Amino acid sequence: MDDSKKTISFMIPCYNERENVVPMSEAIVGLMRSELKGYDYELIFIDNCSTDGTRDLLRQICAGNKKIKAILNAKNFGQFNSPYHAMCQTTGDCTVTLCCDFQDPVEVIPEFVQAWEQGYKIVCGIKATSRENKFIRFLRTCYYKLIRKMSDVEQIEHFTGFGLYDKSFIEVLKSLDDPEPFIRGIVAELGYKRKDIPYEQAKRAAGKTHNNFFTLYDAAMLSFTTYTKVGLRVATILGFILSVLSLIVAVFYVILKFIMWDDFPAGMLPVLIIVTVLGSMQLFFIGLLGEYVMNINRRVIHRPLVIEEERINF
Repeated sequence: MDDSKKTISFMIPCYNERENVVPMSEAIVGLMRSELKGYDYELIFIDNCSTDGTRDLLRQICAGNKKIKAILNAKNFGQFNSPYHAMCQTTGDCTVTLCCDFQDPVEVIPEFVQAWEQGYKIVCGIKATSRENKFIRFLRTCYYKLIRKMSDVEQIEHFTGFGLYDKSFIEVLKSLDDPEPFIRGIVAELGYKRKDIPYEQAKRAAGKTHNNFFTLYDAAMLSFTTYTKVGLRVATILGFILSVLSLIVAVFYVILKFIMWDDFPAGMLPVLIIVTVLGSMQLFFIGLLGEYVMNINRRVIHRPLVIEEERINF
C-alpha cells in the first residue's frame, strides 16, 4: 500500500454469491481507479462456507490482485458474526461495508468518503426507498418503529450496516470482544458523530436472497433481547395483574359456591376458556423469556466469532 495516501478498506460478506463476486470486485476496483483514485484500498471478502463455487472465484480474483483479500470460514457462522469478524481484520483509515448482491449501491460510496473527510466518524446508508416487496418493507418499518419506541438506545431506522466506519470505531469494535455482535445496535449505542445518507435499495443483481423467515426472526429477536427490557417488564406486570384477578375470581367463586350450593351452575366451559387463555399467555411469555436466556447463554459460552479455514493475500 501507498503510505502517502489514505487507505479505504472494503468489507464484503458473501455466501453462495458466484454470480456477484467478480462483478462486485470489478465495481470496487473501477471506483477506486476513477472517482477515488486519490486513495489506496484493500478489499476483503469473507465467505461463509459457500457451496456454489464462490470460493474458487475468490481465489482467482485474489490471484489477479494482491489488494483483494479473502477469508474463507470453516462453516457458516451466521449473518452477524462473519461480517463483524471481517471488519475487525481491516487495516485501512476507514472501512466501508456493503453486501455482495449490489442492493447496496457502489455509486453512493464517494458520498460516504466525502462525509468522512468532513469529520464524520460514521456514515450510515439509510434505505429511503426500496424495490423490495412493499409488504416486507411495511413490516420492516413497523419493526423499526416498535424497537425504537421500546429501546433505551436510539435505533437507526432502515439501516442494515451499509456504511463507512472510521478506523477509531473499528478499534472500538475490536475492544468489545462481543460473541454475539449486532452491528446496527452497536453503531447506535457506541457510535461517534454520525451522518445518515439516504439511498434507494435496488433488487439483487443476480442469484437468490438468503434471507428467510428464520434469518429475519433471528435478527429481530437479537435486537429485541439485546436492546429492550419491555418484554420482560410486560410479562412481569401482566403476570401480576392476572394473578390478582385470578385470586379475586377464585374468592368470588368460593363465595358463590357457598351461597348457591345447590343452584350453582356446574358447567366447565367458562373455566376451560379461562385456563386456555392463561395457559397460552404463559407459553408466550415463557418463550419470550427463553429468547432472553438464549441471548445470555450465547454470550456466556463465549465461543469465537468464526473459525477460519483459509486466508488469502493477508
